[in-house]
Amino acid sequence: MKVANLLVAFALLALASSFVTAYDPSPLQDFCVGIHDADAAVLVNGKFCKNPSFATIDDFTYSGFDVRGNTSNQLRAHVNLITADLMPGLNTLGVSLARIDFEPNGGLNPPHYHPRGSEVLLVLEGTLYAGFVTSNPDHRLFAKILKAGDFIAFPFGLVHFQMNVGKTPAVAIAALTSQNPGVNTVANAIFGANWPINPEVLTTAFHLDKNLVEDLQTQNWVNPS
Repeated sequence: MKVANLLVAFALLALASSFVTAYDPSPLQDFCVGIHDADAAVLVNGKFCKNPSFATIDDFTYSGFDVRGNTSNQLRAHVNLITADLMPGLNTLGVSLARIDFEPNGGLNPPHYHPRGSEVLLVLEGTLYAGFVTSNPDHRLFAKILKAGDFIAFPFGLVHFQMNVGKTPAVAIAALTSQNPGVNTVANAIFGANWPINPEVLTTAFHLDKNLVEDLQTQNWVNPS
């Protein structure tokens, strides 16, 4: 990856950092069930903090973003998401970073949303078709072909996607406004739920034949990571 591309990626991260607060004001998990037994409880909104006297530069750095991800999967794409789990210094900073690799001719980061963050994505290499869909009742599609040097913003909580429509591999860097933005891939959540959703629900909701729904529920739904 060229030095210029890395500099642009860091500028993108700085942009994302400028419109977040110094901490996540909303929950960093899907739910938090109240409990009276402290011994069975977990810490909410972040991790326990290391004594500042013991912090090192390694807590605030990560190496390996120049390495292409393994795209040998059904979606032909790979997402390397760096959160506070991999880079402890991100804890309480309200930001995370991802590298997405796409194989040529259709590598796909499928429709998904982040329940705890918005996103800006910069194309470093290749050509991507990227967009998002607004919420009820309009469901407006905002989409565009992006080339190297272009970037797009995905608003908080909206379904969005990227697909490589070029003949060469593509690489993008994304910055998200949470140290743990979460990812919910639409198809996986609907057809790969554990336990399976009653087929009658999906048959009615998606106007699909029941046999097709049941077939979809037996398939292996993968994430691009």
